[in-house]
Amino acid sequence: MTACGDISLERILQWLDDLDDLFGAAGLLAERMRGLVVTLAGLFALFFVAACGVVAAITEPPLGLAVAMLLFASLLYRSVTRPGFIVRGGATA
Repeated sequence: MTACGDISLERILQWLDDLDDLFGAAGLLAERMRGLVVTLAGLFALFFVAACGVVAAITEPPLGLAVAMLLFASLLYRSVTRPGFIVRGGATA
């Protein structure tokens, strides 16, 4: 065969490797975009909840206080039960 028509197994494997690299790069880009979307959605939810809390505190102060106490208790619970919580000054297990 001529040099133009020679398709060796090595060349096919290199093409497949290039395709694998292309799909891997697309996957990494998609993961970055997903992380950005999740971060933006979290920030939007945080600002929305804060705005609702301000409105509730202005219109119904007891309701605003109750919601603030529930959110504070859930924040404390999450900070204590998250992985890697270290007890300072106490005995370690």
